[in-house]
Amino acid sequence: MPLTIQKPYVIYIAEVIYSYISIIKKKNSPLKTKDAIYKFIESEHYGRLSRGTFHDEWFNDLKKHNYIDQETGNKIPIETIKLLEIQRNATIKQLIKIPNLYDTENNNLTEVSNKAYQFLWRMCESYELWCKETKQPVTLSLNITN
Repeated sequence: MPLTIQKPYVIYIAEVIYSYISIIKKKNSPLKTKDAIYKFIESEHYGRLSRGTFHDEWFNDLKKHNYIDQETGNKIPIETIKLLEIQRNATIKQLIKIPNLYDTENNNLTEVSNKAYQFLWRMCESYELWCKETKQPVTLSLNITN
């Protein structure tokens, strides 16, 4: 019987980002992963992450359940909650939302949106690597680590 690997809480956001980008790529086939990430930057899901709303709602849900993981029934350690708060703050900083993502003169990414793109790429890469290392039975449609 295969060993069940519990997903680290810090990988949860990477999985969410990966899922949204995968959906965009699938709906807009044959869109490249790079372009799917740019489309994600324009989405409301990105806006919720960049404002911290996504994490805030997640934290409120955890607090409502007294920080008990609903899947495992285990209490989430305070150290993990603090780590997730650090992740929230870093996510907001990396995904800062600006009115004009592109330089209007030559349509190149600005430095801030390039920083967001790189952060999203790294999150997707981290998720793929974790899935591969722990032999998760998921389809990795972005193929970032190949």
